[in-house]
Amino acid sequence: MVPGAAGRWFLVFWLPAYVAAHGLRIHDYLYFQVLSPGDIRYIFTATPAKDFGGIFHTRYEQIHLVPAEPPEACGELSNGFFIQDQIALVERGGCSFLSKTRVIQEHGGRAVIISDNAVDNDSFYVEMIQDSTQRTADIPALFLLGRDGYMIRRSLEQHGLPWAIISIPVNVTSIPTFELLQPPWTFW
Repeated sequence: MVPGAAGRWFLVFWLPAYVAAHGLRIHDYLYFQVLSPGDIRYIFTATPAKDFGGIFHTRYEQIHLVPAEPPEACGELSNGFFIQDQIALVERGGCSFLSKTRVIQEHGGRAVIISDNAVDNDSFYVEMIQDSTQRTADIPALFLLGRDGYMIRRSLEQHGLPWAIISIPVNVTSIPTFELLQPPWTFW
């Protein structure tokens, strides 16, 4: 047996049960897979907000990832109707992470993925923290690398699609390494 293999097997079986019971914490990663469009059919990594928002209690096999319009989602959305019961893709900037999350929640979104507005960011995760208000949000809020968010939005624009179809969260511990479809522009 390879040294440490027993510990890895322990994590493979124990980690999914722990996350289901306790949710993700800051510095944990959550994975989602784009199912359509096919040119970005990769598994992406996101991090949950540090001190606001909910956790995923349900796995969505197929749910729409709808880019918010306007992208910063700091106020009323022109495509808010499409966000109802779906997940919104929002860009960082213009207002607090919490404000964006509340806008998506008010439009009936099940979660929000906030991508960095630095489209060349392919490695630095930002800790999304509560603003100085006493407001709260109940839906999950995740941070996505800027390069990943840009590539998803670009693909949707190229295909003329209003949303991507994703699966979230994805348990990567159950996927053999050679089958992990990682974005070629991101280091894992």
